[in-house]
Amino acid sequence: MKDGMNKTEFHLKHLLLLTLIAAPLTACKSSAPHADQSPQPANAGIETMIAHVQQSTDYLDIPAHVEADPSHVVRIFPPLSGRILALRVLPGQEVRKGDVIAQLQSNDIATARSDFEKAKIEVLRADRALSRGKLLLDHEVLSQADYYDLEAADQTAHSEMERARQRIHELGFSENSSSDEVALRAPISGVVLDIGSAAGEMERSLDSAAPIATIANIDSVWIVGDVFERDLPSVQVGREVQIVVPAYAGLTLTGKVVNIGDALDPTTHTLKLRVVLPNPKHTLKTEMFATIRVPGAARRSVILPSTAVLHQGEKTSVFVVDSGGKYEQRPVTIGRTFDSGNTKTIEVLTGINDGDKVVTSGGALLRPANGE
Repeated sequence: MKDGMNKTEFHLKHLLLLTLIAAPLTACKSSAPHADQSPQPANAGIETMIAHVQQSTDYLDIPAHVEADPSHVVRIFPPLSGRILALRVLPGQEVRKGDVIAQLQSNDIATARSDFEKAKIEVLRADRALSRGKLLLDHEVLSQADYYDLEAADQTAHSEMERARQRIHELGFSENSSSDEVALRAPISGVVLDIGSAAGEMERSLDSAAPIATIANIDSVWIVGDVFERDLPSVQVGREVQIVVPAYAGLTLTGKVVNIGDALDPTTHTLKLRVVLPNPKHTLKTEMFATIRVPGAARRSVILPSTAVLHQGEKTSVFVVDSGGKYEQRPVTIGRTFDSGNTKTIEVLTGINDGDKVVTSGGALLRPANGE
């Protein structure tokens, strides 16, 4: 029995020894990394650049739009009542002085011609009466006073006929014509801004509220902006400014402030600012958006891609790589934003030194989990 117990203890000790030897081998085998599980580099997706301080010009941007000079805008109203037979222009079309804008048919001309014919008859009658009176005066049958009355009546008849003739001409007709159609012509050369009627519509002479067409000469245009009263010290009449038009990327025009209004808008507290620009090729269209840029003092700043600046509420910051290769989040003060085609850049006024290595892409990955 004693020998049996010794054998059992021997086998148990042997089994325990084998288990202790196999355990480290199993642990080593399970902890060995696979080839496709290699750790990623810590700076994956991070792009940097060296920042350089450069001199830029501060400026004041004033929202504006393009207007036609009101003194070069003509609204064409029908001179007589009638029906529009044809409208020969479209909005945006350029016309020359004298071009036909519309064809109008009217019965008003019949009344004007009737008045003219009546005036002609009265003139003929008055001329004959005056001739007969002259003969009677020569034979001392008619008094001088009665002859003066005949002269006055004759002059009145001639004046009335001339008035009737002028009325026909004002309507666009000739006294020798029998047509009841009149061509409305452009009084100036320019661009058709608006059409207020259509073929087949009836028009009621000058009582009509809407013009048939509006024509403007835009060889020179106004750039009209709204400047806040707080910005008036930066703007004076005669000051050279730049005009930026969003419709034409990269186009910057130069002009001078020619007028600052005196009437303050009670709602926005702004004044009208006007710049006059030549526009020979009609590049600028009425109602286009524009910006009046008033240059100010020169200042030094850093221009970075907009992706470099991180926004957290009202706070802005960037990540900078220090001499030890570590990433440091640094608060900054930003200025203007520039849009150059597909690239957007931002002006950093404080917080970055010349030569700093700044993270331009992937900075959001470096922020702590709490976002601070």
